[in-house]
Amino acid sequence: MKASGIIVEYNPFHNGHAYHVQQTKKLTNADIIIAVMSGSFLQRGEPALVSKWARTQMALANGIDIVVELPYAFATQKAETFANGAISILDALHVSEICFGSESGNIEHFHNTITIHQSEQDLFNHLVQQYIKTGMSYAKATSEAFSSLQKNVATIDVSEPNNILGLHYTKAIIEQKSSMKASTIKRFASHYHDETFQDERIASATSIRKQLFHEQKTFSAIAPFVPNITKLLLEQYKHSYHLLHNWEHYFHLLKYKLLTMSPSQLQRIYEVEEGLEHRILSSIREATSFTIFMEALKTKRYTWTRLQRICTHILTNTTKEEMQKAHIEQHAQYIRLLGMSQKGQTYISSIKKQITLPLLSHTKTLQHPLLDIDRKASAVYYSILQEPLCGEMIKRDITQHPIRYDETQRVFL
Repeated sequence: MKASGIIVEYNPFHNGHAYHVQQTKKLTNADIIIAVMSGSFLQRGEPALVSKWARTQMALANGIDIVVELPYAFATQKAETFANGAISILDALHVSEICFGSESGNIEHFHNTITIHQSEQDLFNHLVQQYIKTGMSYAKATSEAFSSLQKNVATIDVSEPNNILGLHYTKAIIEQKSSMKASTIKRFASHYHDETFQDERIASATSIRKQLFHEQKTFSAIAPFVPNITKLLLEQYKHSYHLLHNWEHYFHLLKYKLLTMSPSQLQRIYEVEEGLEHRILSSIREATSFTIFMEALKTKRYTWTRLQRICTHILTNTTKEEMQKAHIEQHAQYIRLLGMSQKGQTYISSIKKQITLPLLSHTKTLQHPLLDIDRKASAVYYSILQEPLCGEMIKRDITQHPIRYDETQRVFL
C-alpha cells in the first residue's frame, strides 16, 4: 500500500482542504492518505476553533485514512521547526510522498530556491541580519534576502505563507535524508489571509472563522464553503461546549498570569527575548481585550504571528528550559494516533513492526518532555470550558483511543 502524507491544521476543514485531499490522491496515486495535524494550539499561535478530536472526525469523514498529532513543541513554532517535526513523523510512518498546497504550484521552483540558498548561505545569513537591523521582522528579512539572491532561474515568492511552509517541508526532507518525494498543488480562489469570501465555494479558513465569530452570522453563512460534516460537527461542538475557541476566551487567563509575573519570570518563557518582557508587562495593564493588547504590542520587528505564539507560550507557561529539553532531538520522539479509517488501520498493522518511534493510542503511560508540554497545553486549552466539561475533556485527552471510522458505512465507531 502506498501512503502519501499531508501536513494540516483543519481550522476548520473546508472545501479547499477537500480539493487538496482529492488532488493528493490523484497526483501521488496513493492508497492511503496520512495527515499530521496540529493539536490544541496552532502554528500562528492561536487556539484551534474546536478540539483535535472534532477536527479528526472532519478529516476522516473527508478522505483522510490516518490522523496523527503534531506535538505542541513543533506545532506552535516558526516554519522550519514546524516542518522538521511534521516531516519526521511522516517519514517514520513510511510515507512515500508528501503533497502540499502552495502559491507557486511548481515543485522545481522550490528546489531551485533551496539550491540558491545552500550555495549562498553565508551571504543569505548576512543579508537577513542586515535587514533585521533596519527594523524588519525575521519573516520579512528572510523574504528580502531571498529576493536579493535570485538569479536567472525560477524561484518561489517567499513572502507567501504556503510557499514558506512548502520550502521548509522540502528542505526538511533533504536534511533528514528521507526517501520521501515532495510535490505541490497550486492554491486558487482564496488567499491564506483573506478575511472575506472571494469565491462561491472556496474560502480561506481565516474568512470562515471570521464569519463564525460575527455576532449576526449563523452556521448557514459558512455552508457553501465547507463539507456538510464540518458544519454539523461545528454546530455539535458549540451546542455541547457552549463556545468555539478563540483568543478572546483566554484573555482573562493571560491577563491574570501576566499581572502576577515579574520581568525575570516572564523572561524565562520561550521566545520572550530582547527585553520584550517589559513591553508586554507595561501593555497588559490597560488592555481590555486580546485584540487591543496585541495592537499595543505589535511593531515592524514583532509581527502579530510571533507575538501570538509568545502569548500562547505565556498562557501554557512553556519555558525556554522545557523547550530546550523537548528539542534535544530536532524531530518527533513518538507518534500519537488520533484517528483511523479501516484502510488506515490495515496500513498501520502492515507497517507496525517497521515503525521505530513509539506509536501511542493514548498517553496514560509514556513519559517524555514533548508529551509533558502537550498534556499541559491541552489542559489549558480546555480550561475555559464549564465544569464538569473541563475536567472530562482534560481526562479524555489523555485516555482517548484513536477515533475509528467506517468509510463504507460513513459512521464513527
